[in-house]
Amino acid sequence: MRAALIGLVFGLLGPTAASAYDANDPANCNGIGWDDARPLTVAKVNGTPRVNFVKSPYDDDFKAAACPASTDACRKKAYLVSGDLVLVGRTRGDFTCVSYQAPRAKAQIWTTGWLPRAALAAIAPMAAPAMSEWIGSWEHPGGGLTIRKGAGGALRIEGDQVLPAGRELRNGSLGATAEPKGGLIAFVDDGSTPFERPNAGDECRVRLQRVEAWLLVEDNNDCGGAGVSFTGLYRRK
Repeated sequence: MRAALIGLVFGLLGPTAASAYDANDPANCNGIGWDDARPLTVAKVNGTPRVNFVKSPYDDDFKAAACPASTDACRKKAYLVSGDLVLVGRTRGDFTCVSYQAPRAKAQIWTTGWLPRAALAAIAPMAAPAMSEWIGSWEHPGGGLTIRKGAGGALRIEGDQVLPAGRELRNGSLGATAEPKGGLIAFVDDGSTPFERPNAGDECRVRLQRVEAWLLVEDNNDCGGAGVSFTGLYRRK
């Protein structure tokens, strides 16, 4: 009888716990993601002296159900300081989901989490960069991009990315010819497919923007092996 009662209790509690901590719950910050219709944006942290990340419900072994919230219990130890740049995801209430990578990191290590929306100031990309503002060699943890002048008003973009994964290396590569339009360089695979065409699946889709001194690159995670992405802020060599 005791075993039967214990089994009944676990049977009642199990589904409740699983549904309470759904990884797809919008209260969880799972990263910035890709949107075919909306280019990625960048924001600058403007809080002083530091701005702590805020927990999602799945943090603390799924024991942070009340987060995100402006409470000590929801505050993470990890923090950013004024002037740090973040990639911006969706906003939920008073908090925005962001991803941060140290500009001179040696590996592709991202910190993802909620930040108070009030501590972020959006940075507008260059509206119409000159060709010279695109051209050059750009580097990023794990790899880089080279942009050079192509035929007519086009640019040639080539890049490689390497992601260590245990005992193996996962690779990604870009090689496309595309023209800047409205402050963006957007292309699919080698650039011969119009970016405006709906995604046919298993395509490498990329957008480039100039943001202050940086080159902002974003892709849809289909430009290399599992987990390989070119997304991030690149600096000129």
